[in-house]
This record gives sequence, structure tokens and C-alpha cells, in this order.
Amino acid sequence: MVKTIEELESKYDLELDKVIGEITRKKAKIVLLQFPDGLKPYTTAVVDYLKEKTSAKFLIWFGSCFGACDVPVGIEKLKIDLIVQLEIMR
Repeated sequence: MVKTIEELESKYDLELDKVIGEITRKKAKIVLLQFPDGLKPYTTAVVDYLKEKTSAKFLIWFGSCFGACDVPVGIEKLKIDLIVQLEIMR
């Protein structure tokens, strides 16, 4: 089953406009997105949406994401400009 951005936005407020604003403000070229398990089915919908709104390239971290202290280890060589940890907000 394909998950859509419309379906996601009807259930949760991920504040994607704020994410777009931060990408634009920082002029980020490479953005790493972290998703909690409950949002992982929506990863492609979120990336497609963000690609439409920005010129950034996106990497998806499919490892754990248990909050702000759970930053991926070993990504230093990827030259990531911004890490965005999405969380479920209702």
C-alpha cells in the first residue's frame, strides 16, 4: 500500500513547512532525514514532497531514531548540511 503525503498530513502535523524553511535558510544541499518507526512507511512521500519544495538532496536514515540524542554515528564523511529528525505530533 502506497502512503501519500495527503494521508500523512491528515493524521499528523510534521511541520514540513518549518523543515522547508530551515533547509532554505541554511542553504542545505544534503539533508539527512530520520524517521521513527511509525513514520517509516511515509519516507518516500515526505522526500518527494520536500524535493518539490527545495533543491536539496535527501538521505534517509533507516536505523533507530529515538529522539534528539540519537544522531547517526559514522556519517561525518557524507558532508551533510542538515539533519532533520521527524517525530509524530498530533
